Amino acid sequence: MKLLDGIKLAKKTKKNIRQKVANYVTEGKRAPHLAAVLVGEDPASNAYVKMKIKDCEEVGFKSTLIKKDADISEKELLEIVHELNENKELDGYIVQLPLPKHINEDKILQAIDPQKDVDGFHPTNVGKMALGLETFLPATPFGVMRLLEDYDIATSGKKCVVLGRSNIVGRPMSILMSQPGKHANSTVTICHSGTKNLEEFTQEADIIISAIGKPHFLTSEMVKEGVIIIDVGINRVYDESKKDYKLVGDVDFENIKSKADYITPVPGGVGPMTRAMLLENTLLAYKRFAQ
Repeated sequence: MKLLDGIKLAKKTKKNIRQKVANYVTEGKRAPHLAAVLVGEDPASNAYVKMKIKDCEEVGFKSTLIKKDADISEKELLEIVHELNENKELDGYIVQLPLPKHINEDKILQAIDPQKDVDGFHPTNVGKMALGLETFLPATPFGVMRLLEDYDIATSGKKCVVLGRSNIVGRPMSILMSQPGKHANSTVTICHSGTKNLEEFTQEADIIISAIGKPHFLTSEMVKEGVIIIDVGINRVYDESKKDYKLVGDVDFENIKSKADYITPVPGGVGPMTRAMLLENTLLAYKRFAQ
């Protein structure tokens, strides 16, 4: 078993970005600029945005946080989005999800300028991704692909099962894994809540990418020897022994790791790469449109 270390790779990625930014500044250019819109007081969202701001500081990006109360109207939020679209000093921005229930998330995401959509959620960017064109890839699938590439894991011709069909992870993951390339080109099956006899798919899979948000859902009996496991799940569960909460993945890591050739830990696997790829997307936006 070999651990796919997202922390190590994220550090290397950020080091490379930091050097590029330093070179731009030395040339007299401004630093890349990333903004985040945070609505409400969701603890996970607040923590995640704080980490993104810290990442920006680490690589030399300028960062802006726009924080609004949960009772903000959809109209007011759309006005903020339009202002960010018009800001010539801003390369990219994210609207942190989830949003309050009275706000239509799709409407907000579709209002974002595709050229500043560093989350990669806008239909224009999703369409380009599906066609294999250069675009902003959703950060988590982008991070998974970078892990496979960095560890030089051969995936071509392999059977890949993606657990979950969300627009943020599952669907884009299936598209990327099926596209041509040494670290893709797999035969992909998406499994979800409507899948019958799930074990029949997972037991035949050479690669399993799980993004369903159910702690320890994937068990040892569901996988074969030599499988490659990418655990995207981040679940907060109570640890009775420590009388505190801890983060675990969708995968029963302790019982599966002996069967896996490669496996990502939680935390420390895909999570750090998601944040690093957001920086990569921001740098791409900067190089395309700001220089």
